[in-house]
Amino acid sequence: MHQLTEGRPGDRSFGCSRCHWPRQRGIRGLQASPGGKLTSLEGCRSCSRSVDIVDLGRFKQDPGRWGSGYCRSGGVKKKGVRVVEGKEIPWNLFSPKAPYQGSCLSKDTITSKTPLVNWETCHVIMDHGGKVPYIEGQSIGVIAPGPDKKGETPAKIRLYSIASSAPGDDESSKTVSLVVKRVVEVAGRGWCEYSNVEKGKDPEFPDAEKVYRGVCSSHICDLEAGDDVLITGPTGAEMLLPEDPEANMIFMATGTGIAPFRSHLRNLFHDKVSKGKFNGCAWLFLGVPFSESLLYDEEWKEMQAEFPGQFRFDYAVSSEEKSEKNKINGEMWVQHKMMEYGEDLWELVK
Repeated sequence: MHQLTEGRPGDRSFGCSRCHWPRQRGIRGLQASPGGKLTSLEGCRSCSRSVDIVDLGRFKQDPGRWGSGYCRSGGVKKKGVRVVEGKEIPWNLFSPKAPYQGSCLSKDTITSKTPLVNWETCHVIMDHGGKVPYIEGQSIGVIAPGPDKKGETPAKIRLYSIASSAPGDDESSKTVSLVVKRVVEVAGRGWCEYSNVEKGKDPEFPDAEKVYRGVCSSHICDLEAGDDVLITGPTGAEMLLPEDPEANMIFMATGTGIAPFRSHLRNLFHDKVSKGKFNGCAWLFLGVPFSESLLYDEEWKEMQAEFPGQFRFDYAVSSEEKSEKNKINGEMWVQHKMMEYGEDLWELVK
């Protein structure tokens, strides 16, 4: 990794240490290490990775010295592949300009609708015919027909964390699953800056001044078996698990953020090809507002029953539990639930 250094007088532009794509001063999301090295959490807009930042002024003076920067992704070796810590993973096999046309195999609503829980969360299984391989922790993009909020047709790509392990829910290596919450914003019931539904025309909120329905989330939640789906990717290298089969892991999620952890947990405790190879412990914390919002509850119970010494899960249901540690509103959030088990967690990771 390179340390950020002074460039030539007046030259304060910085660049990606891998591709040297220039970035001006004022980079958002910088992370500094004790040695003074900087990493852009925002990522390079050219190579799209979280990378070390080098001073382009110094690079121009001595490219041989400053041109061999390190990128956490490890670099691209060949088309459709990225090397991460010495391991090749599938990468951007399909782009927004040339997506793969898959199809919807099934869609299930996995949350209960009540007067308090008036949104819909769907588990959708898509067929990719084995053409879009991925590994646990990655994401795919979905392109809705549109128009989107800017009037573009088709709509811009929307990335979703994959909720299935690499073999897919059916273990055929030809499917991918997503867990998607239908986005509905209503003026007076939360934030709603703009509307894409004409006043009086929304079937659920006919009296609302403004209603916004998420373009891609609605597209996915409206899918029926056999419908076409435009898929891009796969992408993402930040949520991959360590190779160490003895590693202990703590997973923290809220709502549909459970997706990558379901992907990992099915790999660790469910799939025939990998089941039994993991010797560590995994502890899942899931935060939701209502018990009706709990996702994959039966799956977690089955895993815990089969692997009682290796898998544990705990919920934080904010509207139904209280925590003295929450000085804001007294509700139980996922971090407060973790505080209750602080000593146990410390024993797991120390």
